[in-house]
Amino acid sequence: MPETVTTSEVGVMSQLGSLLLGSWRMISWTYEVLETGEVKDALGKNPRGIISYGSDGRMTVFVFHPERITPRDLVPTAEEKIDLYDTMFAYTGTYTVEDDRVIHHIDMSWNKAWEGTEQIRFIETDGRELAYRSAPAKNPFDGRDCVHIVRFEKTPLPQNSPRDASASATA
Repeated sequence: MPETVTTSEVGVMSQLGSLLLGSWRMISWTYEVLETGEVKDALGKNPRGIISYGSDGRMTVFVFHPERITPRDLVPTAEEKIDLYDTMFAYTGTYTVEDDRVIHHIDMSWNKAWEGTEQIRFIETDGRELAYRSAPAKNPFDGRDCVHIVRFEKTPLPQNSPRDASASATA
């Protein structure tokens, strides 16, 4: 039975589920086109991204192309809106953890077609680095069948965060 990660179950959470908790900064995102074997960068050489897993069973991911435009004004033009949309990737939902994978159950997405879907990520982590390999699927950017390979590193808690304050208050 898949493990649903919730606050009440943190004490009995698998080691993998425990290691996932927190925020992770994207290091790289490539994909392999299944038809040709070609490997390409998904959102530029150095995408800017964060994925977070909460003990309440929710997750969120935001990724941006490193050379994303800045609109000339507060309200982007129609052309700028298209460029901004084409240089990002984002969704949120709940997640379940199984032996070698995490499954994202998407309830909100930058692309409404993803809402209600499940995204399977085969994972490896040591608690400091996280590596994903997707199940074969259509690439959301060009529609070709591919496998995504994504690497993250754990982000440290900021100094003076609410969690730091509560930990020091009980010490």
